[in-house]
Amino acid sequence: MSKKTRNIGIAVALLIVLVIGALLIYRAGRPEAQTGGKNIVVTVVHADKSSREFQISTDAENLRAACEEQNLIAGDESDYGLYVKTVDGETVNENNQEWWCITKAGEMLMTGVDDTVIADGEQYEFTFTVGW
Repeated sequence: MSKKTRNIGIAVALLIVLVIGALLIYRAGRPEAQTGGKNIVVTVVHADKSSREFQISTDAENLRAACEEQNLIAGDESDYGLYVKTVDGETVNENNQEWWCITKAGEMLMTGVDDTVIADGEQYEFTFTVGW
């Protein structure tokens, strides 16, 4: 076996170990779904800056299911889950760079409604936003 082949083999083995390690860290750190009843608050801030608060009691595990139970959100399915276009009856116009910013206790989420695991007592916000 040549030195070059051996080095490539070592590099591939190291890459595999790093990928497995990253997956284990991800799995250990991701939030787990809380089973059973939960009460969450969802505040919707509309384009006119008016807001409306929804108290949601649910057994759902993610934000999408909890909001859909209340007919609060609608949108288009994508490879990444639901792309929220309508909240509390107000629909964004993408041609005007309008979108719904989703936050949890004021902090912007890096997950969509499908991947946002909810727990009892949490607060979420959907804010009508203009501009990318």
